[in-house]
Amino acid sequence: MTATQQPSTKQHILNHLLKQGHATAQDLAHQLEISAQATRRHLKDLEDEGLIHHEAIQVGMGRPNYIYKLSQIGHDQFPDRYDEFAVSLLTTLAATVDKKQFSDILRKQWEQKALEYRDRLGSGSLQERVAALVKIRRAEGYMAEWHLVDAEKLDAAGIDAKEMAAPHYVITEYNCAISQIAESFPSVCGHELEMFELALEGCKVERTHWMVGGEHQCGYLIRVK
Repeated sequence: MTATQQPSTKQHILNHLLKQGHATAQDLAHQLEISAQATRRHLKDLEDEGLIHHEAIQVGMGRPNYIYKLSQIGHDQFPDRYDEFAVSLLTTLAATVDKKQFSDILRKQWEQKALEYRDRLGSGSLQERVAALVKIRRAEGYMAEWHLVDAEKLDAAGIDAKEMAAPHYVITEYNCAISQIAESFPSVCGHELEMFELALEGCKVERTHWMVGGEHQCGYLIRVK
């Protein structure tokens, strides 16, 4: 896609399903501001291409509702995998060295990446650095977003008044550029938290969602320590 091209309606549908996990035709029509008939036509085309599939959900005594989800082929349209060589290399490495050495090697890799991030993020405000990190992650193949968490949500989550005085941000990633590695070696995700904390110097990073745990996104809550 060139810089002047806009995503097609079908691509918008795929993006929405990636972010939300599933949606009805009515949801999509409302989101895209197009007619239900046009939405169903796009959904049929995407299903014929094998990019999505639907499930019937029975609500009450009436006709079933249909929810649409990405198929594996649909997920594969997004840049979410390194070469299988990386997994093969790590598998060989894990079989060659002991667990501590393997963990130390992974940690060293993430530390180098974190320091690279930190250099690129600069010394601006936390919000500026979070926004810059999301921009970098997007360039690396992650479909990432960030937002400021409002006080009501912090209060509902049981955050005490002292902590609420400082801004809290959430980074959400709807696909994973290292999904094959994370599935085979879930410990890399723990190092990812450490990487973000090192990159966003002086901050605490907590996981809110995890794809490896069965959710359709990864989420990170960020605040000043």
